[in-house]
This record gives sequence, structure tokens and C-alpha cells, in this order.
Amino acid sequence: MNLKDKVVVVTGAGSGIGAALCRRFAAEAPASIVALDLDGERATATADAIIATHPGVHAHSAAVDVSDESALRDALAAVADRDGVIDLYVGNAGIGSGAGVDAPDELWDAVMGVNLMAHVYAARALLPAWLERGEGHMLITASAAGLLTNLGDALYSVSKHGAVALAEWLSVTYGSRGLHMSCLCPQGVRTPLLFPEGDTKSDASSDAEGSPDGGDALALSVVRAQRILEPEEVAEVVIEALGDERFLILPHPEVRDYEIARATDRGRWLGAMQRMQAQLEAISAH
Repeated sequence: MNLKDKVVVVTGAGSGIGAALCRRFAAEAPASIVALDLDGERATATADAIIATHPGVHAHSAAVDVSDESALRDALAAVADRDGVIDLYVGNAGIGSGAGVDAPDELWDAVMGVNLMAHVYAARALLPAWLERGEGHMLITASAAGLLTNLGDALYSVSKHGAVALAEWLSVTYGSRGLHMSCLCPQGVRTPLLFPEGDTKSDASSDAEGSPDGGDALALSVVRAQRILEPEEVAEVVIEALGDERFLILPHPEVRDYEIARATDRGRWLGAMQRMQAQLEAISAH
């Protein structure tokens, strides 16, 4: 996909991967970039940075809760009214929990709402116009956890598996009618989701919000052991993948080998993960 003169929308654009994608997309001379985030001030900061560095690109922002279908639909309709049909939609907003199956239903609903249902809501809003003109591109930020699992966070793992499955289903169902799908599945990236404010440790990251204790501590330990990428590195990989119209985007190439190992011998993979779980629990106990 060539982004020149295109209309681009990015959710979770106030920081991390979303903000980096907006900045990198701006260098491709799109017609407009719209930064959406639950934190409206951060979304505005992203748009302002684009205007300052790329004055030829129209940049806008809005505060939106992507788990609210009505709010997201209204935000996307406003973009279409102002800028025209959206060419690229990046569903990047995400949250974690650091919790297991005993998490309250309210937390399950919250995580599923942002990590999965927000993509369903976006598809419902965008598909009619895309199918009518026979063209449109959606990029869903899932996670390596959506191909594998995330020790210490059942909610994140399940919701991200759902996001990958949805991206595959949309590709299969509408690919012959002009819909292009991409699914971004990184491991550890230096973002506020992984590095809560105030945590500047070079080897510390978290897929979960909240304080690092209980299941959160386990999730932290898992990601701390991974190779951490900068958001800008992820954005470069995404630009290359969009140019190739690639479905699966893996900023950490080793994830491909992990997925092959999992699919080839599920029992062996589960055994290895169980041993890792036991080791991390032993470490957390000290």
C-alpha cells in the first residue's frame, strides 16, 4: 500500500507504537492522519508533532474510547465527512491485566472490549464504504501473545488470539472484494503499556497496566526476558509490510519460529511453556 494522498486513522495514537506509526506514516505524504486515543491530550500532541514536522499533511486528533461502538462509529464518520473515505485504519489501542481466569467479569469485559471488540466495531463501520468502492486496508495490532500466549495474563492472551482470528476471518471473507488485512504481532516494545510511567529500567516491560505484583509480576518477568524493540523500529517494519501488502507483520522474526514449533508439536511446546511458568513462579516467590 502506498500511503501518498491517503486518509489514515490510528487508534492508541497518543504514545508508543501508535504515535510512532503516525510519525512514520507522515513521512509518506498522506492526505491526512487522524490520531485517536482515550487520552485526548496525548492524541493532540501526536497530531501537533506531525503538523510541526510535515506541514503538508493534515493532522487531526480526537479523544475516543474504542470499546464504545457508538463513540468509535461517530469518530470515524466525522473523519469520512471531513477527509473522505478512510484508506487505512490501524486498530492499535490495547490494554493488559496481569490477571488469570479468576479475574472479575468486569475486567474480562474491559480487556475484550479494547483488544477485540473495538476491531469488530471498526469493521462494522468501515466495511460498507470499502466494499462499495472495492478497496480498503485494516491493520490490527495484536501481539505475539495472539500467536503463542502470554504467561501471567489470561485476558490479554485470549483477547489477542481473538484479534488474530478476526483479522484472518476478515481477510478470508472479504479479501477477494478488495479488503486488505494486516496483523501486527510484536513481542516486547518500549511503550507505556510495557513501561509504565516512572519505570525507566532498560530491561523492564509489562503487558499489563497496574502495579507489578501478583500476576502482573509474572507478566513483567516474561517480557523482561525478551528482546525489546523501540516503537520506531516497529513502525519501519510496518511501512515495509504495508508496501508488500503482507498479512502477518512480525517485528521480532523469531516469533515465526516459535509459532512453527507450537504448530508442529503442540505437546512439546506446552511442556516447555509449563516449565517456564514454573521457573518464573519460583523466581517470583523469592
